[in-house]
Amino acid sequence: MNLTPDQLQQLKQKGISQEKVQQQIDTFTKGIPFVNLKAAATVGEGILRFTENEEQDLVHFFDTEAQNKALLKFVPASGAASRMFKACFNFLEAFDPEQENLEAYLDRSGDTAMKAFFDGWERFPFYGTIQDKLAAKNLSPDQNAQAFVAEMLLENGLDFGQLPKGLLPFHQYKTESVTPFEEHLKEAVHYSASKGQASVHFTISPQHQSGFEAEERSASKKIGEQTNTKFQIGYSFQKPSTDTLAVNMDNTPFQNPDGSLLFRPGGHGALIENLNEQDADIVFIKNIDNVMVDGKSDAMARSKKILAAHLLLLQQKAFDYATLLEKGENADLETLIRFITDELNVCLPDGFKVWGKSNQLEFIGKMLNRPIRVCGMVKNEGEPGGGPFWIEKENGQVSLQIIESAQIDSSNAGQYAILQNATHFNPVDLVCGIRNHKGEKYDLMQFVDHEQGFITEKTKAGKSLKALELPGLWNGAMAFWNTIFVEVPLLTFNPVKTVNDLLKPAHQAD
Repeated sequence: MNLTPDQLQQLKQKGISQEKVQQQIDTFTKGIPFVNLKAAATVGEGILRFTENEEQDLVHFFDTEAQNKALLKFVPASGAASRMFKACFNFLEAFDPEQENLEAYLDRSGDTAMKAFFDGWERFPFYGTIQDKLAAKNLSPDQNAQAFVAEMLLENGLDFGQLPKGLLPFHQYKTESVTPFEEHLKEAVHYSASKGQASVHFTISPQHQSGFEAEERSASKKIGEQTNTKFQIGYSFQKPSTDTLAVNMDNTPFQNPDGSLLFRPGGHGALIENLNEQDADIVFIKNIDNVMVDGKSDAMARSKKILAAHLLLLQQKAFDYATLLEKGENADLETLIRFITDELNVCLPDGFKVWGKSNQLEFIGKMLNRPIRVCGMVKNEGEPGGGPFWIEKENGQVSLQIIESAQIDSSNAGQYAILQNATHFNPVDLVCGIRNHKGEKYDLMQFVDHEQGFITEKTKAGKSLKALELPGLWNGAMAFWNTIFVEVPLLTFNPVKTVNDLLKPAHQAD
């Protein structure tokens, strides 16, 4: 790989080494193999389901323990809202109120998304604001429909098409509309606050920092006064050093017209570096768009406490056993094996039973000294995305993982059958333990499976290219964590993927 002086300077500015670039080119050349599914995780086989009494005990345990723990809520929030409004942008291009009326257009085009939009538009939290702006224009109903969408999306209006989801009005209450940013602060009070303080960290895009800080000044003051809570709010950006090289279809570096190398954001997997900079006893991870209105969030908060309590109980045992092994004290081998296999879902390697005891204890110690994640899983209702599976590596190692459909070879009948038989779906509902038995924070970068990235085909200026996404934050970036799956209620999963999702009950105040 021969790079020009300007390209070398470009790497230096981004904090990317030549070795890293070569590794990425090698990845493009070799390709990223599909994962090998062994089985879908199901209740009793990789997914826990607690009884009502067990849940009550866990909630009580968390409420007792939480006051002595450092808690943090980590919210990926850098995504733009543009994809939420894809149907609306298409509508602006296709509909001309001077040529046909809205009803005729919807009937002719079969645009079910925009029909649902207009059928329910009075329930959007921004409906009144936009109609007030349009009131003086004396528009016909059809002109008003087009003007409403334009005012909502475009730069000379509210510019929702360019804002991040976290700053959009999601919910309408009697006297105000509220953003997901504010809803996440409310949530933090319910399950990630300790001794009247709540820490929340948002990963955002640099261009939106001032908008988030303005929202923080308003929302944190209001919610803080209402709940007697002090907020510690932090922000971070996806690092330029996590950008990945784009290559031509022959795997040579793709160059821009000025001769510079083309780099692309590495996807949400890059956020493992942001998470690695945080430190707390318990970290709750939840996407920015997965919120619900006041009065419907009690079950969500209860679910979070259940996951966190189970994590704390597992940690207590793991820390006790790790301390015993470190001190060289006698520890019952069978008890240790049962704990890592039955409770931490560790699969013993082939031949483990005939290893010497010292080698067995060394392996167990390594398995105990890993970050822990307890992940909520909801019953599969046909949502696209990842799910919980047992996978097998080439070396025969079996582990429990969250796998995206893009990582699976759907042309393989056996693999496709396992995918189709999956009973649960990943709602991105994680509670993480990132400290060891000494209270030291793990270096999370040591637990990433770099082989679980994604290669996709894109275009730039009409030219085809290949792009590399880093292993996803809750996929390959956490592949070597101890992983526990727990069934959680479907009502805790309320993402807003399209603007019409705001019409669902979870986003409508009573």
